[in-house]
Amino acid sequence: MSPHPPALFPLFADLRGRRVLVVGGGAVARRKAEALLQAGARVLVGAPVLEPQLAQWLAAARIEHLAGTFAPEWLDAAWLVIAATDDVATNRAVVEAADARRIFANAVDDAGLSRFHVPARVERGPLQIAISSGGGAPMLARLVRERLELQFDESFGALADLLARNRQRIRARWPGLDARRRGFAGLLSGPLQGLLRKRQHLAAERAFDDALRGNDPPARGSVALVGAGPGDPGLLTLRALRLLNEADVILHDRLVSDEVLQLARRDAERISVGKHAGDGGHSQAQINALLVALAAAGKRVVRLKGGDPFVFGRGGEELQALRAHAIDCEVVPGITAALACAAHAGIPLTHRDHAQALQLVTAHGRDDIDALDWSALARPRQTLAFYMGVAALDQVQAQLLAHGMPATTPFAIVENGSRAAQRVVAGALADLPALARAHAVRAPALLIVGEVAAHACSLHWFGREPLTTADAASPLLAAA
Repeated sequence: MSPHPPALFPLFADLRGRRVLVVGGGAVARRKAEALLQAGARVLVGAPVLEPQLAQWLAAARIEHLAGTFAPEWLDAAWLVIAATDDVATNRAVVEAADARRIFANAVDDAGLSRFHVPARVERGPLQIAISSGGGAPMLARLVRERLELQFDESFGALADLLARNRQRIRARWPGLDARRRGFAGLLSGPLQGLLRKRQHLAAERAFDDALRGNDPPARGSVALVGAGPGDPGLLTLRALRLLNEADVILHDRLVSDEVLQLARRDAERISVGKHAGDGGHSQAQINALLVALAAAGKRVVRLKGGDPFVFGRGGEELQALRAHAIDCEVVPGITAALACAAHAGIPLTHRDHAQALQLVTAHGRDDIDALDWSALARPRQTLAFYMGVAALDQVQAQLLAHGMPATTPFAIVENGSRAAQRVVAGALADLPALARAHAVRAPALLIVGEVAAHACSLHWFGREPLTTADAASPLLAAA
């Protein structure tokens, strides 16, 4: 005989228009009443007094109220009852009275007294996933629910609604159970859910109709341009994480961290297409051609980029190439370096006392430097965030000073922002290149210039304290 008690029998109850009694008038009773109202139940709340939200629902005729202490006749005509008071004796009396009437009862936070349990749920429209630990480990059920929330996006609700609305058509198209299973497999492996995910509902309806008619389109892959953020895997979006777990192939830049790549599907092919200055790596044209070729071969491709695909990431060029070849594609934004590095360095980019504007600037090479409007960049009361500017610090300093920016203007360089190896170097514009050399700053690093950069020394919260002139060897500064 098993040492464990029998498992609970899972059941989804149709409570539309049916009376459910909630005994209790506090916050717990309110939460239970709210869930019952969402299920379409007629909610009767029994309690001496009602908390404010329940009182508002009563005034709006959303619930009914039995004033006073519990009496067994409150159960008359009830289909279910929930005992939600803070008094154990009252909850036990409710359950015993319900047992006598063969009415299922739940006593909140009392698994042994409950005759049914309310599970943790993941809800996506008509699709519901219920998780129960039998009442013995509710925190474990909550953890499982949180993980499932990451795996099932809102498109599952739209898909469930589409399939439910067309249930009779599906049964008529595939009357046999085996044929229906194969038909569903084809539907779910096709473009249907991807279209719903992009909220292209009319296109999804057409794809569904084509599948029912047997007009299957030729197998064709897709490309998602995904922002990997600054490196901390905790900063990935949920959508990015889902796509990484669905990908057949991942093309990633060199700035994408190993920790992020470890979250991807284990058997996905990984191709590094990162470009280093002067190393003859993949050109942008080669990357575009590879994306098109892989998608045309039916692969689900994730083009994984550090930061955000559309902020100095050439995502726009890749999207243009994909659209030119009619490749199914989507863009998933990531946290760009300016936002992530500033936040992890304690720098408020638009602090109202110091900055009324923020400019994102790339300073990758000589041509980039010469093309910038330095007069506009040197204006006061703004913040400048320079991407890819480590090799051009001398030119950046010279141009800003030449166009009138005070030499005392604060700067901060954030190296490996958000990662375990993050370093912040802070000082005044007059010392920018020398201080960077003294502390051997290396890419990836972001340069922030403006009054807000001074907050790096007072508001830092992540990693080691900022390095300043006082931390550098004076001979190095003197020689610079």
